[in-house]
Amino acid sequence: MRVVSLFSGAGGLDLGFKMAGHDVVWANDLYEDAVHTYQKNIGNHIVLEDVRNISTDKIPDCDIVIGGFPCQGFSVANTKRHIADERNELYKQLIRVIEDKRPKFFLAENVKGLTNLGKGEVFKMILSDFENLGYRVQYKILNAADYGVPQTRLRVIIVGVRSDLDWEYEFPKATHSQDGRNGLPAWVSVSDALKGLPDPDSENSIPNHTYSKYKLNINGYIGHRLLDPDKPAPTVTARGDNRGGVVILPHPNGQRRMSCRELASVQSFPVDYEFTGNNSSIYRQIGNAVPPLLAYTVAKQFNEYMDSKGE
Repeated sequence: MRVVSLFSGAGGLDLGFKMAGHDVVWANDLYEDAVHTYQKNIGNHIVLEDVRNISTDKIPDCDIVIGGFPCQGFSVANTKRHIADERNELYKQLIRVIEDKRPKFFLAENVKGLTNLGKGEVFKMILSDFENLGYRVQYKILNAADYGVPQTRLRVIIVGVRSDLDWEYEFPKATHSQDGRNGLPAWVSVSDALKGLPDPDSENSIPNHTYSKYKLNINGYIGHRLLDPDKPAPTVTARGDNRGGVVILPHPNGQRRMSCRELASVQSFPVDYEFTGNNSSIYRQIGNAVPPLLAYTVAKQFNEYMDSKGE
């Protein structure tokens, strides 16, 4: 199906939809480095522009609109978050595009903290806004580790099916479990994710395999906690900025930060997915991304609609 992507970033969500066989025909973001990364790996159909300045007449018709809309105003990692944070309004750009393009489906992704902002009232408002466009809306909080991503990352996925369609979206069943229960493979560990990657200080040709020299001080705070190599990593964050303030997970050896490539592997990006920009910008792009493997699992569920219609 034809997909339009908003707030595309470096392309994690879009890559998952491509892996599931869909055709991303148009994308948008205003972060220049992320757009260049997207162009290098996915295609030139991404537009570098603030979506608020783009007329929907310039956006092609599509079957699905997707978007991991900016979540800094919602995130529990942002201790200053507030119901009035102007960044909370960016989901309304999804509303505008969906209202004008009338796709069969939409899929929105955000942090788990969105569901309890304002004691849950903000989330109720968002769901109501989507429903008022004429869509049956459902949501579920998914843990990326349950789908083979070597990271415990909780995200809320909101899916809308246009009311005139006789079909229901079903959220994917877990493919992995914490301790290998229910006959499923155990969660993928950090050591599994980093297996095969050489020491970044050795000579190698792997793209983005360099790391921040910011001093590692193990003290229990975010970015300064030892990782258990036999478990998935904690959530990869995008806290900070592209001038060097990004909080980076330490390598399991406890001696340095993860390289950009190692962090991308924890996010389930392929090893040949090349990022552009300086290290801090790349870390930020990776932290903001939807893990492609999680994106794939939610995207392939739409294939059941195509099968049911013989498309």
